[in-house]
Amino acid sequence: MITQPERYRSTARLLHWIVALLVLPMIAAGLIMTQDGLARPLQDALFLLHKHIGLLVLFLALLRILYRWFNPAPPLPLSMPDWQRRVAQTSHVLMYVLLVVMPVSGFIRVRAGGFPIELLDALGLIGPIPRSKELGDTASALHQAAAFLLIALICLHVAATLYHALIRRDGIWARIWPPSGGD
Repeated sequence: MITQPERYRSTARLLHWIVALLVLPMIAAGLIMTQDGLARPLQDALFLLHKHIGLLVLFLALLRILYRWFNPAPPLPLSMPDWQRRVAQTSHVLMYVLLVVMPVSGFIRVRAGGFPIELLDALGLIGPIPRSKELGDTASALHQAAAFLLIALICLHVAATLYHALIRRDGIWARIWPPSGGD
């Protein structure tokens, strides 16, 4: 009989699901808004949404990292093979890194390109990023590469989740679901 692994605390689960619910539409918006031939009002709305939700994702990612620092993840079950443990740990660290790299590189891209971040501008938080095509292009390339890596990691994460929930039925899914309560 497989014993149920220890669950994440409610705060960790809630942060996980809030970030997931913000990041998935951000990916869609990022892929759509950069397409040629898109109606300008839709493109502008997606850019506006993408920039501001990106700031929120950065804040929540940093909060998640801080929370995780003081509240380590529960141990993975002993029944999980070592290679799966290593893949899980590595992919989680990479996702945390990318959840910071993505909004920071996007911020640098926008500011170096001389574009506004309306909410920050309204608050007088302009930032010290100089207007620079080279810096903007570098940040844009990093943002795009990180986006595709994040998409790949999310696909791996979802596939592993489905494997553990539907095939192994080893309680890994129950560690993070439901988003809150039960502690």
